[in-house]
Amino acid sequence: MLTAIAGVALFAWLVWRVGPAEILAGFQKIGWGFAAILIIGGLRFAARAAAWSLTVERPHRLRLGDAFTAVVCGDAIGNVTPLGPIVGEPAKVACVRGRLPLGVALTALAIENVIYTLTVAAMIAAGAIALLFSVELPAQLRDVSEVAIAGILALFSVAAWLSWRRPAVISGWLPAFGQHEGSGSPSRIERLQSLEQEMYTFAARRRGALLPLAALELGFHALGVAEKHLTLTLILGYQPPLLASFIVETADRLVTVAFKFVPFQVGVGEFGGGLITQLLGFGTASGVTLQIVRKARMAVWSLAGTALLVRQGLSARRIIEDANADINFPAGPPAGL
Repeated sequence: MLTAIAGVALFAWLVWRVGPAEILAGFQKIGWGFAAILIIGGLRFAARAAAWSLTVERPHRLRLGDAFTAVVCGDAIGNVTPLGPIVGEPAKVACVRGRLPLGVALTALAIENVIYTLTVAAMIAAGAIALLFSVELPAQLRDVSEVAIAGILALFSVAAWLSWRRPAVISGWLPAFGQHEGSGSPSRIERLQSLEQEMYTFAARRRGALLPLAALELGFHALGVAEKHLTLTLILGYQPPLLASFIVETADRLVTVAFKFVPFQVGVGEFGGGLITQLLGFGTASGVTLQIVRKARMAVWSLAGTALLVRQGLSARRIIEDANADINFPAGPPAGL
Protein backbone atom coordinates (compact mmCIF):
# COMPACT_ATOMS: atom_id res chain seq x y z
CA MET A 1 0.00 0.00 0.00
CA LEU A 2 2.80 2.43 0.89
CA THR A 3 4.58 1.72 -2.40
CA ALA A 4 1.39 2.47 -4.33
CA ILE A 5 0.83 5.74 -2.44
CA ALA A 6 4.44 6.81 -2.99
CA GLY A 7 4.18 5.92 -6.68
CA VAL A 8 0.97 7.92 -7.13
CA ALA A 9 2.55 10.92 -5.37
CA LEU A 10 5.61 10.73 -7.64
CA PHE A 11 3.36 10.40 -10.68
CA ALA A 12 1.31 13.48 -9.70
CA TRP A 13 4.47 15.52 -9.10
CA LEU A 14 5.91 14.55 -12.50
CA VAL A 15 2.69 15.39 -14.35
CA TRP A 16 2.53 18.77 -12.60
CA ARG A 17 6.21 19.46 -13.32
CA VAL A 18 6.08 18.49 -16.99
CA GLY A 19 2.68 20.03 -17.63
CA PRO A 20 -0.68 18.22 -17.92
CA ALA A 21 -1.53 20.02 -21.18
CA GLU A 22 1.66 18.86 -22.90
CA ILE A 23 1.15 15.27 -21.76
CA LEU A 24 -2.50 15.30 -22.85
CA ALA A 25 -1.53 16.65 -26.25
CA GLY A 26 1.00 13.85 -26.67
CA PHE A 27 -1.51 11.22 -25.55
CA GLN A 28 -4.10 12.49 -28.03
CA LYS A 29 -1.62 11.95 -30.86
CA ILE A 30 -1.79 8.20 -30.24
CA GLY A 31 -5.32 7.95 -31.66
CA TRP A 32 -6.15 4.66 -33.35
CA GLY A 33 -2.51 3.69 -32.98
CA PHE A 34 -3.48 2.49 -29.51
CA ALA A 35 -5.20 -0.51 -31.13
CA ALA A 36 -1.86 -1.53 -32.67
CA ILE A 37 -0.17 -1.06 -29.28
CA LEU A 38 -2.75 -3.39 -27.71
CA ILE A 39 -2.15 -6.00 -30.41
CA ILE A 40 1.61 -5.85 -29.89
CA GLY A 41 0.99 -6.36 -26.16
CA GLY A 42 -1.06 -9.46 -26.95
CA LEU A 43 1.67 -10.82 -29.21
CA ARG A 44 4.15 -10.41 -26.36
CA PHE A 45 1.91 -12.50 -24.10
CA ALA A 46 1.67 -15.08 -26.89
CA ALA A 47 5.47 -15.27 -27.18
CA ARG A 48 5.90 -16.10 -23.50
CA ALA A 49 2.95 -18.48 -23.57
CA ALA A 50 4.51 -20.35 -26.49
CA ALA A 51 7.83 -20.51 -24.63
CA TRP A 52 6.11 -21.99 -21.58
CA SER A 53 4.28 -24.55 -23.74
CA LEU A 54 7.59 -25.53 -25.32
CA THR A 55 9.19 -26.32 -21.95
CA VAL A 56 6.46 -28.83 -21.00
CA GLU A 57 7.84 -32.37 -21.02
CA ARG A 58 6.26 -35.15 -23.07
CA PRO A 59 3.88 -36.94 -22.91
CA HIS A 60 2.23 -33.90 -21.34
CA ARG A 61 1.13 -30.96 -23.47
CA LEU A 62 0.04 -27.40 -22.70
CA ARG A 63 -2.11 -25.86 -25.41
CA LEU A 64 -1.10 -22.39 -26.52
CA GLY A 65 -4.57 -21.00 -25.80
CA ASP A 66 -4.49 -22.27 -22.21
CA ALA A 67 -0.95 -20.94 -21.71
CA PHE A 68 -1.93 -17.56 -23.18
CA THR A 69 -4.89 -17.23 -20.82
CA ALA A 70 -2.70 -18.17 -17.85
CA VAL A 71 0.02 -15.67 -18.81
CA VAL A 72 -2.54 -12.85 -19.18
CA CYS A 73 -4.04 -13.72 -15.77
CA GLY A 74 -0.64 -13.91 -14.10
CA ASP A 75 0.40 -10.57 -15.56
CA ALA A 76 -2.87 -8.95 -14.45
CA ILE A 77 -2.69 -10.02 -10.81
CA GLY A 78 1.05 -9.30 -10.72
CA ASN A 79 0.44 -5.75 -11.94
CA VAL A 80 -2.46 -4.77 -9.72
CA THR A 81 -1.00 -6.02 -6.43
CA PRO A 82 2.28 -5.14 -4.67
CA LEU A 83 3.04 -8.87 -4.51
CA GLY A 84 4.16 -8.90 -8.15
CA PRO A 85 5.72 -12.23 -9.20
CA ILE A 86 5.08 -13.73 -5.75
CA VAL A 87 1.46 -14.13 -6.79
CA GLY A 88 1.74 -13.62 -10.56
CA GLU A 89 3.72 -16.78 -11.32
CA PRO A 90 1.61 -19.08 -9.08
CA ALA A 91 -1.48 -17.62 -10.76
CA LYS A 92 -0.28 -19.04 -14.08
CA VAL A 93 0.00 -22.50 -12.58
CA ALA A 94 -3.41 -22.17 -10.91
CA CYS A 95 -4.98 -21.29 -14.26
CA VAL A 96 -3.91 -24.57 -15.88
CA ARG A 97 -5.25 -26.83 -13.12
CA GLY A 98 -7.02 -29.79 -14.64
CA ARG A 99 -5.22 -29.33 -17.95
CA LEU A 100 -1.71 -30.19 -16.78
CA PRO A 101 -0.30 -31.91 -13.67
CA LEU A 102 0.80 -29.22 -11.25
CA GLY A 103 4.33 -30.58 -10.91
CA VAL A 104 4.81 -30.58 -14.67
CA ALA A 105 3.35 -27.07 -15.01
CA LEU A 106 5.51 -25.71 -12.19
CA THR A 107 8.72 -27.25 -13.52
CA ALA A 108 8.08 -26.00 -17.06
CA LEU A 109 7.25 -22.51 -15.79
CA ALA A 110 10.40 -22.41 -13.66
CA ILE A 111 12.54 -23.34 -16.69
CA GLU A 112 10.83 -20.72 -18.86
CA ASN A 113 11.39 -18.08 -16.19
CA VAL A 114 15.11 -18.89 -15.98
CA ILE A 115 15.54 -18.51 -19.74
CA TYR A 116 13.43 -15.34 -19.74
CA THR A 117 15.50 -13.87 -16.90
CA LEU A 118 18.73 -14.50 -18.79
CA THR A 119 17.35 -12.79 -21.90
CA VAL A 120 16.20 -9.83 -19.78
CA ALA A 121 19.69 -9.54 -18.32
CA ALA A 122 21.25 -9.68 -21.79
CA MET A 123 18.76 -7.07 -23.03
CA ILE A 124 19.52 -4.67 -20.17
CA ALA A 125 23.27 -5.11 -20.65
CA ALA A 126 22.99 -4.43 -24.37
CA GLY A 127 20.89 -1.34 -23.70
CA ALA A 128 23.36 -0.04 -21.13
CA ILE A 129 26.25 -0.52 -23.57
CA ALA A 130 24.29 1.24 -26.32
CA LEU A 131 23.52 4.13 -23.98
CA LEU A 132 27.16 4.48 -22.94
CA PHE A 133 28.36 4.73 -26.53
CA SER A 134 25.53 6.85 -27.96
CA VAL A 135 24.91 9.52 -25.31
CA GLU A 136 27.17 11.71 -23.19
CA LEU A 137 26.01 10.62 -19.76
CA PRO A 138 26.50 12.43 -16.45
CA ALA A 139 29.26 10.81 -14.39
CA GLN A 140 26.85 9.24 -11.89
CA LEU A 141 24.66 7.65 -14.56
CA ARG A 142 27.74 6.39 -16.38
CA ASP A 143 28.93 4.74 -13.16
CA VAL A 144 25.49 3.18 -12.62
CA SER A 145 25.48 1.83 -16.19
CA GLU A 146 28.94 0.33 -15.81
CA VAL A 147 27.99 -1.29 -12.50
CA ALA A 148 24.84 -2.72 -14.12
CA ILE A 149 26.86 -4.24 -16.95
CA ALA A 150 29.36 -5.73 -14.49
CA GLY A 151 26.51 -7.13 -12.39
CA ILE A 152 24.89 -8.78 -15.41
CA LEU A 153 28.20 -10.32 -16.47
CA ALA A 154 28.48 -11.69 -12.93
CA LEU A 155 24.94 -13.09 -13.23
CA PHE A 156 25.84 -14.99 -16.40
CA SER A 157 28.99 -16.28 -14.71
CA VAL A 158 26.93 -17.57 -11.79
CA ALA A 159 24.44 -19.17 -14.19
CA ALA A 160 27.27 -20.96 -16.00
CA TRP A 161 28.71 -22.16 -12.68
CA LEU A 162 25.30 -23.43 -11.53
CA SER A 163 24.83 -25.35 -14.79
CA TRP A 164 28.26 -26.92 -14.37
CA ARG A 165 28.23 -27.77 -10.66
CA ARG A 166 24.45 -28.21 -10.16
CA PRO A 167 24.41 -27.40 -6.44
CA ALA A 168 21.29 -27.78 -4.29
CA VAL A 169 20.64 -24.05 -4.07
CA ILE A 170 17.00 -23.95 -2.92
CA SER A 171 16.66 -27.31 -1.24
CA GLY A 172 20.03 -26.89 0.43
CA TRP A 173 18.89 -23.74 2.24
CA LEU A 174 15.53 -25.05 3.45
CA PRO A 175 16.87 -26.67 6.66
CA ALA A 176 18.20 -23.28 7.74
CA PHE A 177 14.61 -21.97 7.66
CA GLY A 178 13.17 -24.83 9.64
CA GLN A 179 12.21 -27.10 6.73
CA HIS A 180 13.31 -30.58 7.80
CA GLU A 181 12.93 -34.10 6.53
CA GLY A 182 10.26 -36.44 7.76
CA SER A 183 7.12 -34.37 7.15
CA GLY A 184 5.50 -36.47 4.47
CA SER A 185 6.58 -38.72 1.67
CA PRO A 186 8.47 -37.61 -0.27
CA SER A 187 9.86 -34.75 1.78
CA ARG A 188 9.69 -31.14 0.61
CA ILE A 189 13.48 -31.05 0.29
CA GLU A 190 13.44 -34.13 -1.95
CA ARG A 191 10.75 -32.60 -4.15
CA LEU A 192 12.70 -29.38 -4.56
CA GLN A 193 15.88 -31.33 -5.26
CA SER A 194 14.01 -33.10 -8.06
CA LEU A 195 12.82 -29.75 -9.42
CA GLU A 196 16.36 -28.34 -9.33
CA GLN A 197 17.80 -31.33 -11.18
CA GLU A 198 15.12 -31.16 -13.85
CA MET A 199 16.00 -27.50 -14.39
CA TYR A 200 19.74 -28.19 -14.49
CA THR A 201 19.38 -31.03 -17.01
CA PHE A 202 16.79 -29.40 -19.27
CA ALA A 203 19.41 -28.26 -21.80
CA ALA A 204 20.83 -31.79 -22.05
CA ARG A 205 17.38 -33.38 -22.41
CA ARG A 206 15.87 -30.84 -24.81
CA ARG A 207 18.69 -29.48 -26.94
CA GLY A 208 16.35 -29.05 -29.88
CA ALA A 209 14.09 -26.76 -27.84
CA LEU A 210 16.78 -24.28 -26.78
CA LEU A 211 16.97 -22.30 -30.02
CA PRO A 212 13.17 -21.90 -30.41
CA LEU A 213 12.93 -20.93 -26.73
CA ALA A 214 15.61 -18.29 -27.09
CA ALA A 215 13.91 -17.01 -30.27
CA LEU A 216 10.54 -16.71 -28.50
CA GLU A 217 12.01 -14.86 -25.52
CA LEU A 218 14.00 -12.54 -27.78
CA GLY A 219 10.85 -12.07 -29.84
CA PHE A 220 9.12 -10.85 -26.67
CA HIS A 221 11.80 -8.17 -26.28
CA ALA A 222 11.79 -7.30 -29.99
CA LEU A 223 8.04 -6.68 -29.80
CA GLY A 224 8.70 -4.44 -26.80
CA VAL A 225 11.10 -2.38 -28.91
CA ALA A 226 8.48 -2.24 -31.68
CA GLU A 227 5.88 -0.97 -29.21
CA LYS A 228 8.22 1.76 -27.96
CA HIS A 229 9.16 2.72 -31.52
CA LEU A 230 5.53 3.03 -32.59
CA THR A 231 4.54 4.97 -29.47
CA LEU A 232 7.45 7.40 -29.75
CA THR A 233 6.76 7.90 -33.46
CA LEU A 234 3.13 8.82 -32.75
CA ILE A 235 4.05 11.14 -29.85
CA LEU A 236 6.95 12.89 -31.57
CA GLY A 237 5.41 13.07 -35.04
CA TYR A 238 8.50 11.54 -36.65
CA GLN A 239 10.40 8.25 -36.46
CA PRO A 240 13.18 8.26 -33.88
CA PRO A 241 16.30 6.12 -34.48
CA LEU A 242 15.55 2.45 -33.84
CA LEU A 243 18.53 2.37 -31.45
CA ALA A 244 16.82 5.03 -29.33
CA SER A 245 13.66 2.91 -29.11
CA PHE A 246 15.82 -0.06 -28.10
CA ILE A 247 17.46 1.96 -25.31
CA VAL A 248 14.05 3.19 -24.09
CA GLU A 249 12.73 -0.40 -23.96
CA THR A 250 15.77 -1.68 -22.06
CA ALA A 251 15.48 1.15 -19.54
CA ASP A 252 11.79 0.34 -19.14
CA ARG A 253 12.61 -3.33 -18.59
CA LEU A 254 15.14 -2.39 -15.91
CA VAL A 255 12.55 -0.25 -14.09
CA THR A 256 10.01 -3.08 -14.33
CA VAL A 257 12.44 -5.58 -12.83
CA ALA A 258 13.60 -3.24 -10.07
CA PHE A 259 10.14 -1.96 -9.11
CA LYS A 260 7.85 -4.92 -9.81
CA PHE A 261 6.45 -4.51 -6.29
CA VAL A 262 5.02 -1.09 -7.26
CA PRO A 263 1.62 -1.68 -8.95
CA PHE A 264 1.89 -0.76 -12.64
CA GLN A 265 5.24 0.89 -11.74
CA VAL A 266 3.24 4.08 -11.18
CA GLY A 267 5.51 7.09 -10.77
CA VAL A 268 8.80 5.21 -11.10
CA GLY A 269 8.02 4.28 -14.71
CA GLU A 270 7.27 7.88 -15.60
CA PHE A 271 10.41 9.08 -13.81
CA GLY A 272 12.62 6.56 -15.60
CA GLY A 273 10.92 7.12 -18.94
CA GLY A 274 11.21 10.89 -18.70
CA LEU A 275 14.87 10.66 -17.69
CA ILE A 276 15.86 8.39 -20.57
CA THR A 277 14.00 10.37 -23.26
CA GLN A 278 15.53 13.57 -21.91
CA LEU A 279 19.00 12.03 -22.26
CA LEU A 280 18.17 10.95 -25.80
CA GLY A 281 17.08 14.45 -26.76
CA PHE A 282 13.31 13.84 -27.00
CA GLY A 283 12.36 15.80 -23.88
CA THR A 284 10.92 14.65 -20.57
CA ALA A 285 7.28 14.99 -21.62
CA SER A 286 7.60 12.36 -24.37
CA GLY A 287 8.93 9.80 -21.89
CA VAL A 288 6.22 10.51 -19.32
CA THR A 289 3.54 10.34 -22.02
CA LEU A 290 4.97 7.09 -23.37
CA GLN A 291 4.73 5.55 -19.91
CA ILE A 292 1.12 6.70 -19.51
CA VAL A 293 0.29 5.07 -22.85
CA ARG A 294 2.03 1.91 -21.64
CA LYS A 295 -0.07 1.94 -18.47
CA ALA A 296 -3.24 2.33 -20.53
CA ARG A 297 -2.22 -0.76 -22.50
CA MET A 298 -1.43 -2.63 -19.28
CA ALA A 299 -4.77 -1.58 -17.79
CA VAL A 300 -6.76 -2.95 -20.74
CA TRP A 301 -4.99 -6.30 -20.65
CA SER A 302 -5.17 -6.37 -16.84
CA LEU A 303 -8.94 -5.89 -17.02
CA ALA A 304 -9.11 -8.85 -19.40
CA GLY A 305 -6.92 -10.94 -17.11
CA THR A 306 -8.92 -9.97 -14.01
CA ALA A 307 -12.15 -10.99 -15.74
CA LEU A 308 -10.61 -14.36 -16.58
CA LEU A 309 -9.44 -14.80 -12.98
CA VAL A 310 -12.92 -14.02 -11.64
CA ARG A 311 -14.42 -16.44 -14.13
CA GLN A 312 -12.16 -19.18 -12.76
CA GLY A 313 -12.90 -18.22 -9.15
CA LEU A 314 -9.30 -17.29 -8.38
CA SER A 315 -8.16 -14.60 -5.94
CA ALA A 316 -4.74 -13.53 -4.65
CA ARG A 317 -5.39 -15.28 -1.30
CA ARG A 318 -6.42 -18.55 -2.93
CA ILE A 319 -3.49 -18.46 -5.35
CA ILE A 320 -0.99 -18.01 -2.50
CA GLU A 321 -2.62 -20.84 -0.50
CA ASP A 322 -2.55 -23.13 -3.53
CA ALA A 323 1.08 -22.20 -4.21
CA ASN A 324 2.07 -23.39 -0.74
CA ALA A 325 0.23 -26.65 -1.36
CA ASP A 326 1.73 -27.03 -4.82
CA ILE A 327 5.18 -27.56 -3.28
CA ASN A 328 3.82 -31.05 -2.46
CA PHE A 329 3.61 -32.06 -6.13
CA PRO A 330 4.70 -35.63 -6.80
CA ALA A 331 8.43 -35.92 -7.37
CA GLY A 332 9.90 -37.90 -10.21
CA PRO A 333 11.81 -37.47 -13.43
CA PRO A 334 10.04 -36.11 -16.48
CA ALA A 335 9.17 -38.40 -19.31
CA GLY A 336 12.12 -39.43 -21.40
CA LEU A 337 14.72 -39.52 -18.62
